[in-house]
Amino acid sequence: MLDATTRSGGTATATPPAIATELVVPTLAPVITPVATAVDAPGGLAARCARVLRSPWSRFALLVTLLAAAASSVLLFEPQKLLADGWPPQFGGLAATAVFAVAYGLCTVAFVPRPLLNLAAGALFGSQWGTGAALAGTVLGAGIAFGLGRLLGQDALRPLLRGRLLKAADGQLSRHGLRSMLAARLFPGVPFWAANYCAAVSRMGWVSFLAATALGSIPNTAAYVVAGARASSPTSPAFLIAMGCITLPALAGAVVAWRKRHHLRRP
Repeated sequence: MLDATTRSGGTATATPPAIATELVVPTLAPVITPVATAVDAPGGLAARCARVLRSPWSRFALLVTLLAAAASSVLLFEPQKLLADGWPPQFGGLAATAVFAVAYGLCTVAFVPRPLLNLAAGALFGSQWGTGAALAGTVLGAGIAFGLGRLLGQDALRPLLRGRLLKAADGQLSRHGLRSMLAARLFPGVPFWAANYCAAVSRMGWVSFLAATALGSIPNTAAYVVAGARASSPTSPAFLIAMGCITLPALAGAVVAWRKRHHLRRP
């Protein structure tokens, strides 16, 4: 067969050999087919990875990892130095306010205390611009934390809400989200990050959460910003009024929480 020729118009043409095809194809086919089957099969590697990523506890582990990384980065960069060293000179005006608002929001997600950030906003930008930047950062940070908690933590944590206090808090936030979050923001007894993630685990809506955060954070944020702007003159009326606006809501929140403790314990 290899020496056979075909004559066409007096020209002899050799038949191309098929030895290479016969040897290579049978050799590669057994190798390629199992790999494709392992990836595409319902129980293959891709399917197992997808199931792991869809698992509530895998997403919760990712949330914990992200928050731990954020907190570690804060310890590394030490944003509290802004109070001592000031804002970098290359940033100025509206651009500096916008950059500070974004940094403020990211720092709140990383558990940096808001009072420290509010004091820094007042010291760096004054009362008016500082208040605007702090409020924008507050809403931004709350939205990021709420989104992370809702996407990565809600499915894993909701089945754990079996305690009486936890059920009561979840029911309050789910049914009366706007007024409950508004009260939590007005009275500074509830940590900012705790309120964010509790709301994310509940069935509270996005609009109610962000609206209550924006409105309820105004008094406390403005008081801290004014205190930071007037810290160089602690006997001035503006500084004393700001300190009063910080202290009185904290006392009122403690009194309300003490009087409402029996309602929270009811099933």
